[in-house]
Amino acid sequence: MVSVTGRLKGLRYGAVLLALTAALSACATLRPAGPNLATLYNQSASTHDRDRNPIIAIPGLMGSKLTDAASGATVWGGFDGLSVNPKRPEELRLLALPVGTGTEPLARLTDDVRPAGALERARVRVLGVPVGLEVYAGIMRTLGVGGYRDQSLGLAGEIDYGPDHFTCFQFAYDWRRDLVESARRLAAFIREKRAYVQAEYKRRFGVENPRIKFDIATHSMGGLVTRYYLMYGDQDLPKDGSLPKLTWAGARSVERVIFVGTPNGGSVTAFENLVNGKSLGPLVPFFPAGLLGTYPSAYQLMPRARHGLVVWDGNTRKPVADLLDPDLWVRQGWGLADPRQADLLAALMPDVPDAEERQRRALALQARILRRTKQFQRAIDRPAKPPAGLQMFLVAGDGQQTPERVSVSSADGTVSIASQGEGDGTVLRASALMDERVGGQWKPRVASPITFHSVLFLPEKHIELTKSSTFRDNVLYWLLEDPRPGLWKRR
Repeated sequence: MVSVTGRLKGLRYGAVLLALTAALSACATLRPAGPNLATLYNQSASTHDRDRNPIIAIPGLMGSKLTDAASGATVWGGFDGLSVNPKRPEELRLLALPVGTGTEPLARLTDDVRPAGALERARVRVLGVPVGLEVYAGIMRTLGVGGYRDQSLGLAGEIDYGPDHFTCFQFAYDWRRDLVESARRLAAFIREKRAYVQAEYKRRFGVENPRIKFDIATHSMGGLVTRYYLMYGDQDLPKDGSLPKLTWAGARSVERVIFVGTPNGGSVTAFENLVNGKSLGPLVPFFPAGLLGTYPSAYQLMPRARHGLVVWDGNTRKPVADLLDPDLWVRQGWGLADPRQADLLAALMPDVPDAEERQRRALALQARILRRTKQFQRAIDRPAKPPAGLQMFLVAGDGQQTPERVSVSSADGTVSIASQGEGDGTVLRASALMDERVGGQWKPRVASPITFHSVLFLPEKHIELTKSSTFRDNVLYWLLEDPRPGLWKRR
């Protein structure tokens, strides 16, 4: 819900408030009364035993709060200002990832910015008026109704959770960084939480070294982190450009995963943003292309060239053959290769006085990220049936006009959205399904490398998916009451 405190005077301020409320889409439409979830799931929610999996909630892009460990400043997710201002050089450097010298592995390009919990709420000011914005609290409320006890939400005063903080955890990660790096951090996080839950089970139930499996609920980009972890555990991508060994190591610790609005096939908007920059609305300053160009995750969200959704001059018969070719980005002047980003590069690298050297380093970084993105996408696009005991559920949006195809001008390299398709306004329905019929031969059945146990479609927008009563009802059923395969027991 959007809450506005104080009263705006004058028609001008009233118009701004009306537009803002509509843009946030939180209270624009009154919904019919949904099922009484507390009544439906009361008995299941109140049952805490060792046969009930703890759950891990994983947010999507920009869904984790970021703070600067050196200064304590909030870089992203501030209560009274969602982001530091990228127009100020010192704050731009906090938001960006380091460019480096051009030779370091991406994992070594580190700074002092750290994730500091999932971004459940933020509060910003427009024309001096504080506006509350729910960012991630919806899914946590659903889990709360199901009896999952998350300590961070309890401490925030949302719900009196009592002492049962061993049933729900939030995995916050630096959404700017390489998704493989985040998946490896997820592997370490799960090892840590497994030990914690085992200790709780011993204390509460007297069980020595119980077998622990987790359920996961993940939104948007967090689903890509989760999928890599499930397939490869804590393996890195091989340095020679090959694929990691498919082990399904992560599946040994996970029984059920609920993916919500995950762009499994990428998003043309991600590509368009990398070229043109991103406006996040009236509440947050503009993120220029050069800033986004330092984020490996932004490239890893791009669409697949084989799907033919990025075309030359609007001609669907002329797809861009290799969207991840570093030389193409240089020729077209995209991202960090855009000469208009020269001032931004100077702000990012104040200790490098030579403009040509700054450009060389930026292009080297972009080339390394593009090559790693190609390797990452090949890894998670690999057709692979999940092992017995792992079930994957998908919640996807449709009924909303969603950017579907992007046109590239062969004359000057400009990029623009060319057409819309069915989706949640951010992620196409076909991308969530990873439907390989797109750009290929049509068949009556969906052709996907991902095996979903069940799929739920909702006519909702990307963020609104988690607020739907239908979503909440189905998620609680899947987690609490839907029969499990029973292929392993904690005995």
